[in-house]
Amino acid sequence: MLAAIRSASIVGIDAFDVCVEVDVASGLPHWTLVGLPAGEVKESRERVTAALSNSGFPVPPRRVTVSLSPGDTRKAGTGFDLPIAVGLLVALGEIPIDAVNELVFLGELGLDGAIRGVRGALSVARHLSDQTTRALVLPPANVDEAGLVRCVPLVAPSTLRDLVDALRSGVLINATPGERTTTESDDTDFADVVGQESAKRALEIAAAGGHACLLIGPPGAGKTMLARRLPSILPALTEDEALEVTAIHSVAGLLSSSGLRLSARPFRAPHHSISSAGLVGGGGVPRPGEVSLAHHGVLFLDELLEFPRSALEALRQPLEDGRVTIARAALSVAFPARFSLIAAMNPCPCGNAGEPTRTCTCGESEIVRYRSRLSGPLTDRIDMHVTLGAVSPQLLQHPSDGEASLAIRGRVEASRAVQRRRYASLPTAVRCNAHASGRWLLSHGAIDREAKALVTSAMESLKLSARGYHRVLRVGRTIADLEGSVAVSTDHVAEALRYRPR
Repeated sequence: MLAAIRSASIVGIDAFDVCVEVDVASGLPHWTLVGLPAGEVKESRERVTAALSNSGFPVPPRRVTVSLSPGDTRKAGTGFDLPIAVGLLVALGEIPIDAVNELVFLGELGLDGAIRGVRGALSVARHLSDQTTRALVLPPANVDEAGLVRCVPLVAPSTLRDLVDALRSGVLINATPGERTTTESDDTDFADVVGQESAKRALEIAAAGGHACLLIGPPGAGKTMLARRLPSILPALTEDEALEVTAIHSVAGLLSSSGLRLSARPFRAPHHSISSAGLVGGGGVPRPGEVSLAHHGVLFLDELLEFPRSALEALRQPLEDGRVTIARAALSVAFPARFSLIAAMNPCPCGNAGEPTRTCTCGESEIVRYRSRLSGPLTDRIDMHVTLGAVSPQLLQHPSDGEASLAIRGRVEASRAVQRRRYASLPTAVRCNAHASGRWLLSHGAIDREAKALVTSAMESLKLSARGYHRVLRVGRTIADLEGSVAVSTDHVAEALRYRPR
């Protein structure tokens, strides 16, 4: 007696087809599971047998062999409980074999037969959107998540007994997903920030073009306050971006029950004690790190130089390529990581270097050693370096009304719309100026001859690298977009050069 059931598994944030074959033969009672199963998959024997017994389906003392195909790819997660149980019941003749044709099963089983939620349901639904599938049978807890892919019918029985009854009768009731979304509370505004006009301008440029920005200033200058208000001027996620971001959070197990579809851009602010694996991803079964959870959003690293050197150096690849590749002996996994890096740091260990009204207690060698924690290659990958000063007591006592986030956001959205049209014919990975190649901008970015000459001259005088040369062009293109200018002039490039480190 043999049964073959369709299911799926996850690698990175992408799903792939898995065929769960169950063979029940005569012989001594024994359970064999093959196909490179992870530890939680091997434990499915106890969950499945208990769920079958408690649902009224006694498991006869037979030899059971379960094969997960393809056999050369590691399978992880608890989502194979349901397809294994259904395959066992089909092999025993409890369910007609025709009843499971073109159905895909995914779900964890409780010992009482309840069907429980799993990670990665949205990735499976996205994978099935290009296939012929009668329905995806999954836990009720995953309906809203998988329902974001409208073209895949969903069936969500609460228990294994309910599912068997539906398959026997041939009547499968489609589940209706809700319309819940997750948005960030908008309780912060740039109007709250006193002074720091140059930093506000820099963050507006960073938001408009998706650029990386480093804020350097003494304690209390408002670096963290400014960075945490950046989401208030970022445009909402597009439909495709929202699905991709939600899929990453689904694989990471971070979707809440109160809201599933992410519409606001992620803002991740990990503590400086984080490990390299926590920042860029990793683990025995690779999971997304903070850089991937910040995909299409912002990764804020406060007290940048307090992060482990190894963690900071691990940022090089995602900043350059927009993805993280984690290699293991059995597999290699790539996670998307197209984020805007916003970082903050003090100019010296005591934080007072360069401040006319404060006394710095650090020696020159201490300052050099402190700043050397940020390597040259990583520094070169940060588009904008902004120095802030302390806010004067007069401004704090008599603050003037600053520009509201809503007005700034309008300019940012208009600039992003121009960039979407500009890069519409390029690969989907290029959505804004920070992602465009320098060679493409030189050829198609409408950069004036005088502007190019200024950047070339600055490259020699400021000792810019080739990477720095192209990053100046990207920032200059964003400044021009914010002003509604078709061409990039010397004024735009000159402002962009102000943000390069000396």
